[in-house]
Amino acid sequence: MNRTSSASPALASASATRPNRPATAWTGPRWIAHRGAGMLAPENTLAAFRLGARLGWRAYECDVKLSADGVPFLLHDATLGRTSNGRGSAGALTWDALSRLDAGSWHSRAYAGEPLPTLAAVAAFVRANGLHLNLEIKPTPGTEAPTGRAVAEAVRRLWAGAPAPPLLSSFSLRTLHAARDGAPELPRALLLDRPRRGWLECAAELACGAVVTHHRWMDASLLRQLRDAGLQALVYTVNEPDEAARLLSLGVDGIITDAVDRFTPD
Repeated sequence: MNRTSSASPALASASATRPNRPATAWTGPRWIAHRGAGMLAPENTLAAFRLGARLGWRAYECDVKLSADGVPFLLHDATLGRTSNGRGSAGALTWDALSRLDAGSWHSRAYAGEPLPTLAAVAAFVRANGLHLNLEIKPTPGTEAPTGRAVAEAVRRLWAGAPAPPLLSSFSLRTLHAARDGAPELPRALLLDRPRRGWLECAAELACGAVVTHHRWMDASLLRQLRDAGLQALVYTVNEPDEAARLLSLGVDGIITDAVDRFTPD
């Protein structure tokens, strides 16, 4: 969930017409597993989703970006070195090259050979198991708008007819703007790592149904602002029981956590 995409305090352009904000952006359980299964399995892989499901988790957050030939796939970083045996920019390689990488050995020997998954593969798993998804769009720098539109259009296709499509979120305003234009009916959320000027206006302009903030920023005053604006409140990444209890008492709508083996999902 670490922020890697830039965002300006105001949108570069405004659409002449604004689609209606979804009445409810997040329809899943309050507890959301970060990047699949927190840190118990290699993040953003199907192995992590499978482990999370075995532990009883029904809602997940993960990161998606585009290959050089336009295939949406799961990866958090702009570069490949931290979570695969690849090197350099993830967005510079075709899907054929990316699909050959080992995205599991960095975590542990048990996951050696685990591949990077396409968004299509994740959609098949999520839909087959009745799971909920918060999909963070993490564009390779310089591809914010094309990635937002392509991911939104892919989600529209992959979740066609599904009762609960993914919640699309991003730190990048350009990405969310393009996602809105690509599939205006899909639910959207503005991601914030710190307060910045005009955030509430940006959420309204983007027709977001939710805001996802760093947990330290969430308090009764902010929650009241969000409720008054008709927005849901989600927080990341909460791993301590005392902090989770504080946020639950406030009444937030979603808590993203790595601690999938310590918290009990509802």
